[in-house]
Amino acid sequence: MLKQRVLTAIVLLAGFLSALFYLPQPGWLLLVALVSGGGAWEWGGMADLRKPVRIIYAIAIGIAAFVCGLLAGLSDLNAGLGPVTAVAYVLSALFWLAVIPVWLARKWTMNSRSLQLTVGVIVLVPPALALAHLRSIDATLLLGILVLVWVADIAAYFTGRTFGRTKLAPTISPGKTWEGAAGAAVGVMLVGVILSWAWPLMSVGSTALIWLLPLLVLFTAVSIIGDLFESLLKRQAGIKDSGNLLPGHGGILDRIDSITSAVPVTALIVTWWLI
Repeated sequence: MLKQRVLTAIVLLAGFLSALFYLPQPGWLLLVALVSGGGAWEWGGMADLRKPVRIIYAIAIGIAAFVCGLLAGLSDLNAGLGPVTAVAYVLSALFWLAVIPVWLARKWTMNSRSLQLTVGVIVLVPPALALAHLRSIDATLLLGILVLVWVADIAAYFTGRTFGRTKLAPTISPGKTWEGAAGAAVGVMLVGVILSWAWPLMSVGSTALIWLLPLLVLFTAVSIIGDLFESLLKRQAGIKDSGNLLPGHGGILDRIDSITSAVPVTALIVTWWLI
C-alpha cells in the first residue's frame, strides 16, 4: 500500500508540475475544469445520485467551470479580478468562513437534492477558477500557495502524531487534534513568510508581518475546515474514500479537499492586493 501510494504521488506530482509550467493557459483552464468535473462525479456518488444524473452533473460542473473561466478571461495571462471571479470568491469565502463552521458544529446533513447539487457547485467551481486565475498571474505563485496547503496537511499529521492529545473534532475526524492544528499553523507561518519574501509581486517586508501572519493562520484554519467538511460528508455517506481513481490515495476529492476551501479565499485576498 505504501509503495503504491508513493508511486501514485510521484506520478501526480510530475504530471502536475509539467502541466503547471508547460501547458498554455487555455489548456490549464481546461485541465482544472476536467478535475472539477471529476470531483463532481465523486460528489454525486456521495450524494447517492443515480448514474445518469451523476454523469450529467459531472459534465455540467466541468462545463460550468470552463465557461465561467472563459467569461472571466482566465484563458489569458495576467487576468485581473473581474465580476465573475469576484462573485465566485466572495461566495466561496462566505460559505467556508461563515456557513461551514456552523455546519460542522451542528453536523447538518444535505437532506434535499437541490441542496446537494447547489453545495457541489460552491465547493467545486470557485476552486477551479482560482487555480486558473492564480496560474494566469504567476505559476510560481500558485505553486507556493499549494505548497502551503501541503505543508499544513503534513505538519498537522506529524505534530498530531507526536504531541496530539486533545481531539479537534472526534465525531468527524478522530485522528485530528488541536496540537496538530497548531503545528500546521506554525509550519504554514514559517514557510509562508519565506515564500512571501521570495515572491516580489507581494512586496512583503518585515512590517507586513502584522497582517501576513494572521492571514497565514486564517489560511491554515480554512484548509482544515475544508478537510473536516469532506470527512463529515464521507462519514454521513458511510464511505472511507470519495473514490478510487488514485491508487493508494482514494479519489480526487480526497486530494483536493483542503484546496477547495483554501485556494478561492486566497485568490480573493491575493487578487484584491494586486489591484
